[in-house]
Amino acid sequence: MQTTTIAIGGMHCAACTMRVEKALQRLDGVANANANLALENATVEFDPAKLKLADLKLAITKAGYTIYDAAASFREKQRAKAREIHGQWRDFAVAAVFALLLMYIAMGHMLALPHPWFLDPVASPLSYTIIQLILTVPCLVAGRGFYTSGYPAIFQLSPNMDSLIALSTTASFLYSLWGTIWVALGHPEAAANLYFDSTATIIALISLGETLEAISRGHTSDAISELVNLAPETALLREADGERPCPVADLQLGDLVVVKPGGKIAVDGRVCEGTSQVDESMLTGESAPVAKTAGDEVFAGTINGTGRLVYEADKIGQDTALAHIISLVEQAQVRKAPVQRLADRVVGVFVPIVTTVALLAGLTWLLTGHGWAFAITVLVSVLVISCPCPLGIATPAAVMIGTGRGAKRGILIKGGEVLQALAKIDTIVLDKTGTITEGKPSLVDFEAVEQAGQKSPGTLSREQLLIYAAAVERSSEHPVALAFTAYAAQHGLVLPETKDFQALPGRGAKAQVAGHAVRLEGGQVFVDEQLAARFKVADALKADSAAAIARLGQDGRQVVMLTGDKAAVAAEVAEAVGIRDFYAEVLPADKSQKIAELQAQPRADGKPRRVAFVGDGINDAPALSQADVGIAIGSGTDVAIESADVVLTRSSLSDVDQGIRLARATMRNIKQNLFWAFCYNVICIPIACGLLTLFGGPLLNPMIAALAMSCSDVCVVLNALRLAAVRI
Repeated sequence: MQTTTIAIGGMHCAACTMRVEKALQRLDGVANANANLALENATVEFDPAKLKLADLKLAITKAGYTIYDAAASFREKQRAKAREIHGQWRDFAVAAVFALLLMYIAMGHMLALPHPWFLDPVASPLSYTIIQLILTVPCLVAGRGFYTSGYPAIFQLSPNMDSLIALSTTASFLYSLWGTIWVALGHPEAAANLYFDSTATIIALISLGETLEAISRGHTSDAISELVNLAPETALLREADGERPCPVADLQLGDLVVVKPGGKIAVDGRVCEGTSQVDESMLTGESAPVAKTAGDEVFAGTINGTGRLVYEADKIGQDTALAHIISLVEQAQVRKAPVQRLADRVVGVFVPIVTTVALLAGLTWLLTGHGWAFAITVLVSVLVISCPCPLGIATPAAVMIGTGRGAKRGILIKGGEVLQALAKIDTIVLDKTGTITEGKPSLVDFEAVEQAGQKSPGTLSREQLLIYAAAVERSSEHPVALAFTAYAAQHGLVLPETKDFQALPGRGAKAQVAGHAVRLEGGQVFVDEQLAARFKVADALKADSAAAIARLGQDGRQVVMLTGDKAAVAAEVAEAVGIRDFYAEVLPADKSQKIAELQAQPRADGKPRRVAFVGDGINDAPALSQADVGIAIGSGTDVAIESADVVLTRSSLSDVDQGIRLARATMRNIKQNLFWAFCYNVICIPIACGLLTLFGGPLLNPMIAALAMSCSDVCVVLNALRLAAVRI
């Protein structure tokens, strides 16, 4: 099977996405199709032996939609979207101007506003009606998209939101046209029952609503825009004859790229010349700049400091670290949350049901003697006020903003279903090495030894003893040696040269340092065969582990540590970070089994336990896959990251709690949106049907119905946008 994403134009509501999905799923060879209204695309899983990409695109175009250029960059698509919104503003402006003129003509005489005699429905009913007819035509042209989309959808038995607007405005326009003809035939009283102003106002208001919704939906992809804008569009390419600007898209592997002070790194590469400090906070979340010199790696989108660097491009295009992050975010925003399935089922039958309700309501009022004008008002109001758009946009808009906000904080959440699962987590299982601890040996304790009856050789100071030990270990390849050399580098210690270095297999190492015989063995330092110091080397805790674990244990969540290390070491680490439950000496192959055992244990309230596992190694991949949510520390292996549902690029445990809180906030937002969308239709459709009239209330005006429908769309998107400011 092959998976592809196709950018689609012309989708306006949830019914449109259902129509696209059905058109694709009818094809033999399509295993799954998922259209996304917020992203305006469809992700399709298909068998390339049975279908070609062209077949998928043809099915979409036959359904009445357009295909965007798949090769276009995100920036180009954003510019195309800006042009589309500009066109929507233009059409709205045309409709609004003529709608205002029509409202003045239709209602001016009621409000005693000044108007010429030929616009008086009593003095000159024919000119009054004909001028309204003429002014309505530009509004119909401005709203042409409703008809070119809505009517083909009806004929293909898959009506959408545009179909409702097309039917309602056509009904009101044709009724008004019939009234105009009736006036021309000598019945001036027909001029009192025209809906030209309603037709124009409905088009204007809904055009405004769709434009505002499109602008708001554009903000839901701000996170991707910010990520894309991190990388420059041009780079300075070094060639044999000098340096020249070059589009980043044209760079090749092995090209030498120059970045000046303050400039952005264009692609991933390795420094060949120069030294500088580089701001890598967009990747690591750490504000402190990182020193770079020959041989060091640099990454696309990071910002150069005060030095000038020349680096060789070794990852370009979709292979850069930044491109992988963008890809993860885009994929996450395509994947639906399970809660969306209910909305999808409702949308699938919504428009046909609403159309039937509108026809029955209008016919009922007509048969009960309320006349054609009353029946048409009810019909138009029901069709206009009904809105499946909030149902379709409620979940994807919130998912886009939630995952986007997470990405900006270094929390990459792979989809709506992951967000929903993460929000329900009640048990967090943590791997020890590399997750709670740094994952590498560190010098955590040191003491100089002065035994009874002897002194440390030559009155060596504490710093000198450290320098001697580090000097010996500098020549060793043992992992423990890294703890000494790292400590020396961190504290700026200058190490002298050594002579006669000799490794002591399984025990330590020895060498001549500054005229002294120095030997390290069993965590002790001997100088000239006298015990001089003791060292403790261990896998140090990450600085924020204890505080992060304390936060994870809030809200009734259980925190468990799982490690292959010895029980004594595990107990020491667990105590240091405040974990009560832990499993030690667990073989890599058994980690997933432990996760399964925890999942099988019910909670105190009898509900199934939801388990998240946090790890970073190759041996963690099975456990990451077994857990309800697998969370990979970003500094871990590619295998672990690929197996995980959530990736923490900053390698900080505090981001686990942040991710859970973000997921819960997103799910609250989705439920709010769906609740509003369902309630809106449950309340508004009966009112549009004339319910209030039965109790002596007013009949809903179609123009008010259009305003309510437009507001409902925008309100749902604006509520989703609140996620960008919610405290987590």
